[in-house]
Amino acid sequence: MNAPETVGLKTVGHWISGRLVLDDKEEEGIIFDPALGRETKRVRLAGPQTVSLAMDAAAKAFPEWANTPPVRRAKVMFAFKSWVEQNREGLAKLITSEHGKTLDDARGEIQRGLEVVEFACGIPQLLKGEYTDQVGSGIDAWSLRQPLGVCVGISPFNFPVMVPMWMFPVALATGNTFVMKPSDRDPSATLFLAEGLKAAGLPDGAFNVIQGGAATVEALIDHPKTTAISFVGSTPIAKLVHARASSQGKRVQALGGAKNHLVVMPDADLDQAVDALIGAAYGSAGERCMAISVALAVGSVGDALVTKLAEKSKAIKVLPGAVAGSEMGPLVTKAHLEKVLGFVALGEKEGAKLVVDGRGFKPSGAEEGFFMGPCLLDQVKPAMTIYKEEIFGPVLSVVRVKDFEEALALINDHQYGNGVSIFTRDGDSAREFSHRVKVGMIGVNIPIPVPMAFHSFGGWKDSLFGDHHIHGPEGVRFYTRYKAITQRWPKGIRSGAEFVMPTMK
Repeated sequence: MNAPETVGLKTVGHWISGRLVLDDKEEEGIIFDPALGRETKRVRLAGPQTVSLAMDAAAKAFPEWANTPPVRRAKVMFAFKSWVEQNREGLAKLITSEHGKTLDDARGEIQRGLEVVEFACGIPQLLKGEYTDQVGSGIDAWSLRQPLGVCVGISPFNFPVMVPMWMFPVALATGNTFVMKPSDRDPSATLFLAEGLKAAGLPDGAFNVIQGGAATVEALIDHPKTTAISFVGSTPIAKLVHARASSQGKRVQALGGAKNHLVVMPDADLDQAVDALIGAAYGSAGERCMAISVALAVGSVGDALVTKLAEKSKAIKVLPGAVAGSEMGPLVTKAHLEKVLGFVALGEKEGAKLVVDGRGFKPSGAEEGFFMGPCLLDQVKPAMTIYKEEIFGPVLSVVRVKDFEEALALINDHQYGNGVSIFTRDGDSAREFSHRVKVGMIGVNIPIPVPMAFHSFGGWKDSLFGDHHIHGPEGVRFYTRYKAITQRWPKGIRSGAEFVMPTMK
């Protein structure tokens, strides 16, 4: 194929009706390379005119795309899957250059996005309705699902490929058109995906990308052609998006923040639990909504757990994400780094014991990057800010509890209910925990229980606003309307076979 249009841009614009759009009148934001700590690109921030341009393009493309047979829509998804596989390395490098995560982590993100594309390839099967013969004398009934119209996706900085790919493949495969607004911190990868969809045969206007900040989000929510909004981000913004869109009668799935716990029972395989905590707490510098940020040490396991965690966390290789062997990269921006460092200082002030202090860490040759090392805090109490709030950085808190019931109560009382794990050898504890815990996604000896694409992803409490989880079967339901049809035909005249030449009468 020809050289990609969207790779190497110094000014990142929009993708509307199958082409790049740059409006010189729009304000610009700054994109940084987090490992270098310096500006590398600018991004245009869409105003109302650009929003309307994208929405109009999607609305214009909708009737034809909605009437495209599902088998043909599936073929576009198959072609797009092939395109992503061919361009996987280029996508990974784009992610690392703007987000900072390691290349291996970026490759893993792409793979989890591809799984949803693979799920969307089966859309003919997933859109089948139900049929009942003879619900009454001579009356039949059936159901079907039809697309909504123009759908909007708003995604966060921490997964610039995976989260959009948890939205638009299902929306497009079910016959909707889409307007995507990625994070303005790392927007290039999503723009590259738009080029891939065009190469896969998606009609111009069916998928559009606009860049922007809060004002752009508000314009998308309020636009009269928006029928549904899928959002992933912080809880305060998720609440606002849900309230604003729902008040206008629009369908919303708004995924918010998290404070994910991992319960370590006294009978757990301690080495397995420690390895799980290290990867889940510090992978991607803790910038994951499914990161484990709290270890609940049950009973006597606390001292041994903290000792092993300290040893392992100090050995993590913190380097620029593009460097071979890097296990943890920088944080996404200087402002976010300072916010995370502030949480660590506050934890100490409130009485937590800082066992491993990663503040001030700078890898050789990347001293200006937005780096910090892993931080481990022990003796954290539920009343502390670092326990209550989402930190979104490489900070792991250890809370000591006396027994299973206290651990369960802490999790159930927390405002967030996104993901949780328990490490134990006892089947009864695992079953009781899974049944009683008030959390949307649960792992048993699994540290990050992200469901596969043919299930669905979502939390409880302040981690999700709206009735539907994202992707999988719930995604199909979210992006379609249910229609029930009941039909009776008048009885015709059945006169038997006729053997004469038909004539006009």
